[in-house]
Amino acid sequence: MRKKEMLAMLLAGGQGSRLGILTKTKAKPAVAFGGKYRIIDFPMSNCINSGVDTVGVLTQYQPLLLNQHIGIGIPWDLDRKNGGASILAPHVKGGEQGEWYSGTANAIYQNVDYINSYSPEYVLILSGDHIYKMDYSKMLDYHKANNCDCTIAVLEVGMDEASRFGIMNTREDDSIYEFEEKPANPKNNLASMGIYIFTWSVLKEYLARADKQFPDSDFGKHIIPMLLEDKGVMYAYRFKDYWKDVGTVESYWAANMELIRALPDFNLYEDFWKIYTSMDHQPPQYTAEGATVKTSLLSDGCEIYGAVYNSVLSAGCVVEEGAVVRDSILMENCVVGKNSIVERCIVDENSSIGENNVLGRGENIPNEDKPSIYDTGITVIGENTVLPADVTIGKNCVVYGHTDASHYTDGRLESGRSIILEDEVIS
Repeated sequence: MRKKEMLAMLLAGGQGSRLGILTKTKAKPAVAFGGKYRIIDFPMSNCINSGVDTVGVLTQYQPLLLNQHIGIGIPWDLDRKNGGASILAPHVKGGEQGEWYSGTANAIYQNVDYINSYSPEYVLILSGDHIYKMDYSKMLDYHKANNCDCTIAVLEVGMDEASRFGIMNTREDDSIYEFEEKPANPKNNLASMGIYIFTWSVLKEYLARADKQFPDSDFGKHIIPMLLEDKGVMYAYRFKDYWKDVGTVESYWAANMELIRALPDFNLYEDFWKIYTSMDHQPPQYTAEGATVKTSLLSDGCEIYGAVYNSVLSAGCVVEEGAVVRDSILMENCVVGKNSIVERCIVDENSSIGENNVLGRGENIPNEDKPSIYDTGITVIGENTVLPADVTIGKNCVVYGHTDASHYTDGRLESGRSIILEDEVIS
């Protein structure tokens, strides 16, 4: 038996529906971030930097890109015979059919055999969709020092925000006596980060019990309350560094924009805690004579002939002559045509913006189809989208597909409107 002190189970199967069109064809952890990374790179890098060399990655929703990105774990030094990175998809365990992961705890329960194959003392449960740097070995030391059944990482948030989180109510020594899921009147501001360390012998018992009672067993709804009811030893581990849930279009855009500050809150350039990623070799950046780039992140392979201000560009993007990109995010291999203006937009991978276009200007009218997702003035262009020349697109708009002039009334898409070509096969 391949014994491990601790292994990590990384939950990466979520759809991330609040990111709208950005997660139409890929899981939230596979969404690009910071020019050269994907969101899942951060917990994966935290694992290897913390000395956790066995990581099970649980995938479900639109897993193809995520699986290709992780591969056998080479960028994170997780291509190992004893441990390493393993993709754990829903599978048939017996009988004629399998079942989808129906809850966070259910997903772990379906992979008990994988965990048992390493006979770990402790299991680290992670989410694949947060941006942060954290040394999990320090959290494990804290777990062992307090002889815990479960340790939950918490972050102090503003009291005005606390009702949006799962809140851990603690005694003076930070032992947990109560958990409240999104309380209307929170007693404190210790928000769960969705990062748990369990003693495996304890967790295994509770997973089995929860599976018999709840078909959609979940850590926050079931495992943690059951353990509290049984007087299990649970402590809050206070994390006081940068952590961001980029679960909405606005928070995703804002977190990227924070990276271009002179002194960003979240530093991608620290040698002692590097963030690793899987990335093809790219040629160097090229900035043409007369081009302008100010306060921006440009990845390898970008070609700038126009102007880029306060923006984040992933590998292989081209900004043609006379074009202006401002306060925007361009993911891999996007092209902005000559004399086009892109303001406060997110443009997903492999998209092409025609010449003489204006994107992101107009009234801040919430999107008529999904006002709760697109309401902060950010226009989103889905992956593989083509925009013709000479069109104007307002704020809070969504465009997806191979569009042409016939899709725009008088060459315009007014603020709050969408063009989504659902049935089109995009190559």
